[in-house]
Amino acid sequence: MNVLLVYPLYPDAYFGFKHAVRFISKKASIPPIGLITVSAMLPDSWHKKLVDMNVSPLLTSDLEWADYVFISAMMIQKESLKQVIAECIKHQVKIVAGGPLFTHDYGNYPQIDHFILNEAEVAFPAFLNDLETGKPPQNIYRADKFADIIDSPVPDFHLLARKEYAYMNIQISRGCPFSCEFCEIPSLLGHKVRMKGTNQIIKELDTLYNWRSSIRIKVRQD
Repeated sequence: MNVLLVYPLYPDAYFGFKHAVRFISKKASIPPIGLITVSAMLPDSWHKKLVDMNVSPLLTSDLEWADYVFISAMMIQKESLKQVIAECIKHQVKIVAGGPLFTHDYGNYPQIDHFILNEAEVAFPAFLNDLETGKPPQNIYRADKFADIIDSPVPDFHLLARKEYAYMNIQISRGCPFSCEFCEIPSLLGHKVRMKGTNQIIKELDTLYNWRSSIRIKVRQD
């Protein structure tokens, strides 16, 4: 199975630091940590490739190679997302989508074949099981509880073009006890803060040892 993981382009806005990172000869500030975490949940026998469109363009050859395109996105990436979906349809490749945008707004994307809603650690295994057993995959797979992120795998950092990012990030927790009106984190990940274990965090840092650059500690999932 060939899986192409695609992260849409950020527009010219504060979040992506698109122009600022050029001063340090980088193309993006941080990588799509959520998408490469999902990648780590895929079977070892599958072939995986990442296209972060903030770093490199999505090519026709990438789509022709793929059996599935996995997409994660936030609201700010909607315009780029439309283009990605159109290209997938043009090349007749099936789409699996998850992440903040789709969890809140999946009904506006009828073109997408399969949705993994809420946290992937809970919802994703059922999708994989259907594929592996030959059962036709459903349109929607939805987590009915929050994940114990101690079970979350080390992200597939090896898929990244590391030299193109200003710094690396790791996630140590999910959830937030506050209710800021501008933030979607509590509605997505709950008010209870769930932490990764110490050994788990050290393992991720060990995986990034050769990065030898700044590492940002994240308390949420994109």
